[in-house]
Amino acid sequence: MSEPSRLDRTFSIIMNRMVETGQAPFYTEIATELGVSAEEGRQALHDLFEAGVSGWLFPNTDYVASFAPFSNIPTQYRVTIDGHQKWFAQ
Repeated sequence: MSEPSRLDRTFSIIMNRMVETGQAPFYTEIATELGVSAEEGRQALHDLFEAGVSGWLFPNTDYVASFAPFSNIPTQYRVTIDGHQKWFAQ
């Protein structure tokens, strides 16, 4: 089986962090997970959204605002699992 692409790995890093903590990672954290420089982590983040992943970056920043089905910005759609509310939905 072939290795996952950088886009696949970036997607997984963000999704796993959203599920675990309710917050998206910053690009420097993505870079650490990918084993690349901070600039390459930032580019991986932008490449993922430019590829059409469902979500968006906060305008004129490198901050993940939304990563379907999650929102990194509090919304009226709160998600509670096993009595823990640490997620927001789009």
